[in-house]
Formats: sequence, structure tokens, C-alpha cells
Amino acid sequence: MLEVDVTAMGPEAIEEALDQTRGNGDGEDAMPSAELLALLEAAVERGASDVHLVPGYRPTFRIHGQLRLAGEQVLNAQETQQMVASLIPERSRDLIDESKNLDCSVSLVQAGVPYRFRASVYLAQGEWCGCLRHIPNEIPSFEWLGFPVELAQRLVSNGNGLVIITGVTGSGKTATLAALVNLLRQDAIKRVLTVEEPIEYIHSSGKGGIVTQREVGRDVDSFADGLKHGLRQDPDVILVGEIRDRETAQMALSAAETGHLILTTLHTRDAKGALTRLVDIFPQEAQDDIRGQLAMSLRSVVCQHLLPAADEGEKRALALEVLHVNQPVQVAIRSGKIESIESALQTGKRDGMISLDEDLQRLVKSGIISTEVARRFAKDPASIVPSSQAW
Repeated sequence: MLEVDVTAMGPEAIEEALDQTRGNGDGEDAMPSAELLALLEAAVERGASDVHLVPGYRPTFRIHGQLRLAGEQVLNAQETQQMVASLIPERSRDLIDESKNLDCSVSLVQAGVPYRFRASVYLAQGEWCGCLRHIPNEIPSFEWLGFPVELAQRLVSNGNGLVIITGVTGSGKTATLAALVNLLRQDAIKRVLTVEEPIEYIHSSGKGGIVTQREVGRDVDSFADGLKHGLRQDPDVILVGEIRDRETAQMALSAAETGHLILTTLHTRDAKGALTRLVDIFPQEAQDDIRGQLAMSLRSVVCQHLLPAADEGEKRALALEVLHVNQPVQVAIRSGKIESIESALQTGKRDGMISLDEDLQRLVKSGIISTEVARRFAKDPASIVPSSQAW
């Protein structure tokens, strides 16, 4: 059985495929096609994180970071359009507009076990494509993620301020945030509010504190609205799925200054990039004030990289860059001398900071990743030595 929940809008061009999928248009919800259902079931069985549907290509899975073919038949435009259109229930037809993108969540039950996917439907060269990401049922442990427990405990022990988890798309930021919220619930009675797009990991009731999860497009119009109204809902901790715009950034900084712990994500390749990205959201004339706010409210930035494991077929390895805000970092942020953040990372080991190259060398020494992979991602490739020389 497959259930579908659509919480965003897509373009009118998909109407024809909707009609073909629904048949008589009797008002019932659309049922995903048998072809799509089979692919999702196969994705679950093979442990795929993503399913790609693109005309002109065979269906493709991403397994441990590598693309793997999921079938022999090349998809044509009509087949792909019918599969992605079959995700849209009748009740959402009136919501379809000209955005040319649609986000939805999909649930299926296989052998009595429920599975969830986050789906993104989009246009490319005028043809419909789809990407569905598998969302694990269980919130992962820090041990499974490869995330240091002592670092997690430090992040959630902040009574207020801003904690940023950054990294490129697909680097595990959402999983880390979910694990941090789970840790908060174990260690303290907290009121936690999340604003997400879409909701991925579900925090069940019955543990410590109260968690309410609001989904952009269904429960609230935007991240900024979720923050604005959330401040009136007595939260101790607010998780903002992503800071994308000026209003959300300003509200997150203000909330962090007024006694709340704010957990959020940005899309950048390193810690200092998160700082410049956040400041650059604002106009030039406001940036000095924003740097001052950020210097006072920021607590930590953790940049994540998921790297291919040394042993083929093993799950990807997590490498981290960790910046904690001490007095030199505060000065660098306030003065806009972001380039000095690198030297602060190098000299901040006593304060718990971790440079990316240092963590890459640790993974090489442990045999978790290869020297070649580490050098490919290192800021200074020459600093990475083979495991045989790393003792």
C-alpha cells in the first residue's frame, strides 16, 4: 500500500499526465504507478538513499554515495511524466501552478514495515524528472553517523545561541539535527519546535519534553513565519531546517540573542563559508550590525563531508570541521576578517576545534578512507600522509 502526502505546488503542464493517471477523475486520490512502486520497493531492499527518474536514462539508485543502475530499460519522457504525476493526489490538483517544481512525501508499507521518501519533481529541458530520497524510520545514533558524542553533548548544552550545521547537499545535515534533537530529549526536559521543508525524521511522543514539528507549505507558510509564530509558543529550542533568506536569518539571530537555542543548516563547503554566507544575505549597509549580532550569538559551526569509504560497498565516512566561538573568533567575525578563521581553527584544538585536514588524517590513519580521497577533499592535500606514515 502506498500513501501520498503532497505539501507544495507544481506547474500546470503536468495536467495531462494527471488525467492519464487518474482515469475517470472521480475525486479519489491518485495511486502511484506500479512501475514506481516496484522501484521504491527495490530501493528499500538495496539500501538506496535516492531514486533518480530522468528521461533518456535508466532508473538509477544512489547506494553509499555511488550511482547504481536500477533497471535495464531506458525511461522515455512519457513514462517518467506518468510516474511522477502519479504522486499527486486529486485534492492537490487546484494547487498546481507555474513553479515548475513540486515537493512531496511518500510512504509505503513493505512486509508490514512502513518506509518514507521525500520526493522532488522538476522540469529539465522541458521534460519531467523525479528524485526520491529514502528517509530512515529510526533517528540514527551518533555512533552510526560517525559524529562524536562529546561534540553533540557540547552543542546541545548551550542554553541559548546559534548552532549551524553546514555542508554540501547530501552531507547528512538533517540526520545530525535529528540526532541532536533526540539527544536533547534524553538529557533534559525541553520544549522543542522544528520548522522543516519537508519533515523527514519523525520525533515520536513519549520521551522527554515536547516536540512539535511544523512543515513549510502545510503547517506554516515559510521558515520565517514558523520562527515568528514559534517564538510565541514557549520553545526552549528551535530547529530551523535551513536559513535561506534575510528575514529568516534576522529572526534566527534575534531569537538566539533572546534566550533560545537555535539549530539550523546552511549549504557551504566549510565553516568560514557559513559565516560569510550568513552575513552576505544582508545588504552592505547592514552587515556591520549583523557581524556584531553574529559574534555575540553564534556558538558553533560544524561542517560535514560524507566521503567514500576505503572498502567498497561500506557506508560513507563522516569528516568534520568544527569551529567553536572563542574570543579570537568573536573578534574575527566582528571585524569581518573571516580569513583569520582558518588560523583560529588551527590553534583552537584546546577549545575543541577540529580542522578538516586534521579529521581527514584521522580517517586515513584508521583505514576508514583512502589517502587519495582525503587529499581530494583536503584544504592542503600535501598535509595528508598515508596511514603507514601517520603514526
